[in-house]
Amino acid sequence: MTFDQIKIAIYSLYLTNYYGFMLSGVTDPLIRKEARKSYANKILNRLNIRVKIINKEKVPQDGQYLLASNHRTIIDPLIVEIATQDSTIHGDWIAKKELYNSFFFGKFTRNLGTILLDREASQMGNLFKDIKESVKNGNSIYIFPEGTRNKTDSPVAEFKEGAQIIAIKNRLPILPVYIRSKANDILKEAIKDSSVQRTIEIEIGDIIDYKDRSVTFQEAYKRQFNIST
Repeated sequence: MTFDQIKIAIYSLYLTNYYGFMLSGVTDPLIRKEARKSYANKILNRLNIRVKIINKEKVPQDGQYLLASNHRTIIDPLIVEIATQDSTIHGDWIAKKELYNSFFFGKFTRNLGTILLDREASQMGNLFKDIKESVKNGNSIYIFPEGTRNKTDSPVAEFKEGAQIIAIKNRLPILPVYIRSKANDILKEAIKDSSVQRTIEIEIGDIIDYKDRSVTFQEAYKRQFNIST
């Protein structure tokens, strides 16, 4: 590990825990949104990564949605936060149990506005109950439908059925976003050398009606972004 990589790691650890403690006890979703936006901008600026938003005009200014994105890298939530930072859309991320228990992300994950997904649980009743309560309180739901980072050669891995179920059960229109760039490769390059500015492109799609069951959510998502495989 180079000296620059060590500096980035220390800075990221400090910033993550700073915001994690700062958000302790905060329940106002707009305050949490501003903190997440600030965190995302600081991390990406430190890495010298610029987020280019394609079809930015398609981001609604308000309302509640199931915001769904593909997932390849640990900075994907930051990229999504940047894409929606100029709107008043706010919400809770679906976060896996491993992040709650992480030394690096634990405090931040628990306090930034998340709903716990415990894959080891025999029933998903608590997850759906927490989602329903969050939506009742005016939040959108942010999710990676693939369930985990896609490490295959396919642009999008198989979607879990839970995302579409969440949209239907909570009557949430689906706001699809697609990180077009190979963000994981860009992140690796940025960590090695942040002196060069790099760009990650994220595309905003048209709202998908949760009532439309003529195609699966994954098929509708792929059509939005002309993904053929």
